Amino acid sequence: MRIFHKKDGGIVQLVGKDEIKEWPVELPLIFIEYIRKNKLPTYNDKTIEKEIEKYLDEILTEIAIPRMISVLDGEDETEIETVLERIDELAKKKLDLVKPIKSYIEKLDKKSNKKDISKACGSILSTFIKEENKKKLADKRKIMRQIEQEFLQGKISDKEYSKARKEYLIMKE
Repeated sequence: MRIFHKKDGGIVQLVGKDEIKEWPVELPLIFIEYIRKNKLPTYNDKTIEKEIEKYLDEILTEIAIPRMISVLDGEDETEIETVLERIDELAKKKLDLVKPIKSYIEKLDKKSNKKDISKACGSILSTFIKEENKKKLADKRKIMRQIEQEFLQGKISDKEYSKARKEYLIMKE
């Protein structure tokens, strides 16, 4: 157990690194995200929040990512498939958790000859592509709003507006 002491005399206990090492490969990522999103805001103590953030970052860099990478670089295909399925579920729920291992998934996708592994890698990578497209579309939407305002104010011609609108609609599809 790792214990953090609050200013008001209270304590916060978190699972120790040794115990976390025994967990299934994807569970440390879920734990980190859960503590950051659900528990940190409830502590009402900035110093303890910083200490816990630092501890969570240590777990991420020392345990979670290296273990995930070791499994993905390993030779046990059934373990790789199982982990990829769990990573796919995580990616669909919270893509930020999976971003640190994206390059390893891409590498695994390229080197794998097994259909199930390639399919799982493709599913995860398609989730990344969808997210990137959402961001691009949001940026284009902002630009389009600005162009619409300029068009309504008479600052740009109807040809320029129609060209920009066409590009936006093509990207939206």
